[in-house]
Amino acid sequence: MSAKTGWRARAIALFSDAGGPWGNRGNGGSNGGGAGGNGPRNPWNAPPGGGGKPRGPSPFDDLSRQLRDRFGGNGGGGSSWPMIRLVGGVVLGLWVVFTSFHAIAPQERAIVTIFGAYSRTLESGIGLTLPAPIERVTKLNVAEIRTVNIPVSSEVENFVLTGDQNIVDLDYSVRWSIADPELFRFQLTDPEETIREVAESAMRAAVSRVDLIGAIGAKRGQIEADVENRMRRILAAYRSGVRIEGVAIKRADPPGAVIDAFKDVTAAQQEAQSMINQANTYSQQVTQRALGEAQAFDKVYAQYKLSPNVTRRRMYYETMEQVLGKLDKTIIETPNVMPYMALPPNARKAQEPAANPTLRAGDR
Repeated sequence: MSAKTGWRARAIALFSDAGGPWGNRGNGGSNGGGAGGNGPRNPWNAPPGGGGKPRGPSPFDDLSRQLRDRFGGNGGGGSSWPMIRLVGGVVLGLWVVFTSFHAIAPQERAIVTIFGAYSRTLESGIGLTLPAPIERVTKLNVAEIRTVNIPVSSEVENFVLTGDQNIVDLDYSVRWSIADPELFRFQLTDPEETIREVAESAMRAAVSRVDLIGAIGAKRGQIEADVENRMRRILAAYRSGVRIEGVAIKRADPPGAVIDAFKDVTAAQQEAQSMINQANTYSQQVTQRALGEAQAFDKVYAQYKLSPNVTRRRMYYETMEQVLGKLDKTIIETPNVMPYMALPPNARKAQEPAANPTLRAGDR
């Protein structure tokens, strides 16, 4: 028997039910210490004279009996100790494996903390750390594009003041991702709420620089770019570790109470703009025609300077042709008398047949 087993046996014998340090607890033992005993009185026996009741088992007796029952002290030979050690070793091994080896996906980065303080950042692959709770690992998806909607629900009104002292109801979203895992993990308590507040501040500053018509129409792209740049500057100053991917205005309308009147105003403005565009088109057409005529006159004038008489006569003929070209007229020179002149077909049809086809000068 080993020394350890021997000491355990002695301790069990010392506190066993068979007897205490003075022998048996009963009255008949050799070391009973009763009235007729030769040895010292047993402190576990009843007091002399039989006036008191015998005491029950002491706490030491209960403890020793439980130890004997659990660990084989009553003849088991301690056969359960190897099994306990084996189970403990398996549990310890599993704990070390599952808390020391970490599989990190390609789109993830792992933040390692030692007793809560930042230690290092693990790239994708298999990462090795000390077992928990010495070192703990927090995985972050740096490739995911997250979205913050402002307001949270489309049924909630989000009024923003424009540069011309009007109010516009805006519904927009911000796309963002993690740029620096370390800063993102430790700099911001609530990253999404911080991004929301920064977006609202940047949007109000950008909309205050445009009028209502620009905010709901032509300048929406300009507002989105302005908000994106402002948010990047502010979050960089915060060292937030956040990258702004883009800002998109989903809805920009006047307040619901005046939206009908605003639609009427907008329709009238569009009609006025349409008429202005038509007038501008007509003006351009007239201007181009006048420029063409001026260029043609310049060419005629150049020919007129080379030969004034010929040009003058040609212009006269062209003008008369334009004036009289559509008229059904017959022109006869005065000095001469034509015995016969064939009239144009239209004239012959319009006139009745004459008995004498000869036309004299006195008949004009």
